[in-house]
Amino acid sequence: MFYGIINLLENTWEGVYVMYDFLNRYYNLAFLIAIIFYNLFPKKIRPFYLLFFSWLFFALMSKWLIIFLLLTTISIYASALVISKLENKKKDLVKEAMEDDKKIIKDKFKKKKRVVLILCIIFNVAFLFVFKYLKFFTLNANYLLDCFNVGYNFNILKLIAPIGISFYTLQALSYLFDVYNKKQEADRNYFRVALFMSFFPSIMEGPITRYSDTAEDLYKGEKITYESLCFGLQRILWGLFKKIIIADRLNVLVKTVFSGYEYFSGITIFIGALCYTIMLYMDFSGAMDVVLGIGDIFKVKVPENFKQPFFSKNISEFWTRWHISLGTWFRDYIYYPISLSKPMKSLTLKLKKHLGNHYGPLLSGTFALLVVWLLNGLWHGAGWTYILFGLYHFIMISIGNITRPEFNKLYVKLNISKSKVLHFLQILKTSFLVVIGELIFNSSTVNQAFKMIKKIFTNFKVSAFELSSLGLDFPDCVILMLALVVVLIIGLKRENGINVREKLAKKNIVVRWIILYILIFSILIFGAFGPGYEPVDPMYADF
Repeated sequence: MFYGIINLLENTWEGVYVMYDFLNRYYNLAFLIAIIFYNLFPKKIRPFYLLFFSWLFFALMSKWLIIFLLLTTISIYASALVISKLENKKKDLVKEAMEDDKKIIKDKFKKKKRVVLILCIIFNVAFLFVFKYLKFFTLNANYLLDCFNVGYNFNILKLIAPIGISFYTLQALSYLFDVYNKKQEADRNYFRVALFMSFFPSIMEGPITRYSDTAEDLYKGEKITYESLCFGLQRILWGLFKKIIIADRLNVLVKTVFSGYEYFSGITIFIGALCYTIMLYMDFSGAMDVVLGIGDIFKVKVPENFKQPFFSKNISEFWTRWHISLGTWFRDYIYYPISLSKPMKSLTLKLKKHLGNHYGPLLSGTFALLVVWLLNGLWHGAGWTYILFGLYHFIMISIGNITRPEFNKLYVKLNISKSKVLHFLQILKTSFLVVIGELIFNSSTVNQAFKMIKKIFTNFKVSAFELSSLGLDFPDCVILMLALVVVLIIGLKRENGINVREKLAKKNIVVRWIILYILIFSILIFGAFGPGYEPVDPMYADF
């Protein structure tokens, strides 16, 4: 009997392992099943069902590392409740206190709340630092020790980071900051906080949502309808169109140029950098389309993360349209707290008297901008190229901030401030600067980035053979051009305030399904599959 029980347990464990392996390999199928069975549950159970599948998705991708997501969730949930409790206690004491004691009570509880906030920040940022940055700082520390002949080196730990740790850490901190700043009530429902933190479509690449954006929608458990399914499917297919037809196809050219830049001319290198910029946009914005489409299916309004960035007139505007959720996070939680701090306010008031209303605030704003872009670079990755990428954009934006008033005066004087030609030239200039920034971003070393940039400005020789050796044949180029024209047309319509999806929703059902089938068969026929192409993982999942 004893051995029978052992055999039964072994067989059961083997069955669990096989099922786990199947789900691990085919987790997309698992979540297709999640969508299919979602409506079978009562409305009150659906949020828990969605949370279970979100945790399952994370576990399939990161195995036991899900514990760090759970620890982050528990820490912000508990810390927010403590901060809220301290705030309520402060209010009660202030009501009963004498006028002279009110300020003392407020200061006392402000310090307590700040301690809770700082401890929770340290707790969560420590995970991010260990998994993502420890190796980078250890390598650089060892380099410095070797330079000074210390004769000692730190051990380099090989760690695998949980998927999306950069995204969900910032998302967690945004909730904590908003509770601390009394912009958001601390939620007593742990499961609502947990679902906000782990909603499976956005866990890998964002967007970095605020609690007020999605928490309520996620927990409502609204029924999936035919309309929401079709509306979501449209957005998902549009994202796959950009990702599979354009981004994955450009990957061949980009890898060829960046891995063998020594053998190419400056013009070819610029083409490679331009293609990388397009590839990154199509990949990342395509992934966001998929996330927003899944959100539409579950009737969860996930905020847009892109707003036609390549129609921007300057670098500063570009970064209000690209990866919007990251930009607004740094603006609200880093830039404003620094630039509006008491020392910076005092400095700004003094400088305004001497330099005027524009140049007076620039110093404090520029310092805050430097911190933002250093952190922005590091957020993307632990490497000197990412830091250089951040500094590059800091310099470009700062130059723009300093020179903009003078250029605006010049445009008015020449009567070209509303000129369409000027607008177009500004877009071209911005796009060129963005391409140089993305070249730095994708370079393996700082030295490579400088060499490639130098070639762009000094080596203009190019041959037909050189262009023909980039990995794309004529049909590839035709497919790319046609697909890019489609994306451009849709982008122009959206830039002009036309909601393409709403217009499509008003069309006859036959027209709607024809367009859906065109998208499906375009992806199936013209997608970058087969010999010569490698499957490309979502690019921002690494960040």
